[in-house]
Amino acid sequence: MINIIQTKEVDIFSQLRLEEFLLKAKTDSFCIISEGRKDAIVLGISNKSNELVHINNAKKDNIQVIRRFSGGGSVFVDKDTVFVTFIFSSDLLKIDLYPETIMKWSEGFYKKVFDSEDFKLIENDFVFKDKKIAGNAQYIKKNRFLLHTSFLFDFDIKKINKYLQVPKKAPAYRNKRNHEDFITKISPYISKNEFFENLYKTLKSSFNCQQIKEIEAPQLDINYSTQIISI
Repeated sequence: MINIIQTKEVDIFSQLRLEEFLLKAKTDSFCIISEGRKDAIVLGISNKSNELVHINNAKKDNIQVIRRFSGGGSVFVDKDTVFVTFIFSSDLLKIDLYPETIMKWSEGFYKKVFDSEDFKLIENDFVFKDKKIAGNAQYIKKNRFLLHTSFLFDFDIKKINKYLQVPKKAPAYRNKRNHEDFITKISPYISKNEFFENLYKTLKSSFNCQQIKEIEAPQLDINYSTQIISI
């Protein structure tokens, strides 16, 4: 059984805290589905803002910078970003909880959603051909894991260039490409509505699912690592 939560009008900071709470304080399995709202920059737990963010531009435009509790790289999110997060116990999938096996399982799952030969996993990124369409962040906790994916259905490349530096450490397949040549939009391949339809169909064919109402992460139940950082 997995619990499906489709959030509405929830900012990414609140969602990341909800994910942290559900992973660390609960034992059930969840799939959280949401769309972005306001512009924000999200960094992995070990990322340094001065190496990845054009700080003066972000500060001038009052762009919120968030450090999530999970790994992964930096991402600029906005109203056209779609987030899907799996929080599963290991016995649900019956796989060893290693980053590689989790990513391999997720590649097989999303191949059914996109139904395209162009979709694949390269290193830790989802791509169409050789261009990135989504970034992934993981957290493994004993017999539970989280996989958070940010899908780039559309984006303003001017904003990405304005707020995000090209990282010095990058996957090998990036091959020193700038943002324009490295990422691509999902919208020419599949609409959001088609994506959500296929996502629900794949979930229901793979798991026993139940939809639950939106829930908010309690403020005091755990010591949250997800934080808004000052720049």
